[in-house]
Amino acid sequence: MCDLMDIPVKTIEPFMVNAKEVARLLGISRSNFYGLLSAGRIGPAPIHLGRRVLWQRAEIEAWVRADCPAREKWLLLKEPA
Repeated sequence: MCDLMDIPVKTIEPFMVNAKEVARLLGISRSNFYGLLSAGRIGPAPIHLGRRVLWQRAEIEAWVRADCPAREKWLLLKEPA
């Protein structure tokens, strides 16, 4: 007999994350995240959905793989060639 507790559960990761989750992914505090964001050190720009301010998780991950360049450099790296 199959025990349901033995079946692995696949966690679905959200496509969009809020500032608290971005800070958690980066391993920094939310206030540090906002400081870096206002200084232009966070590359990916947020998306406004109603009152919510969200970031694309995939873009945050790509930005980290690119060694976290400042916003100006990130925007140049994102431009199609």
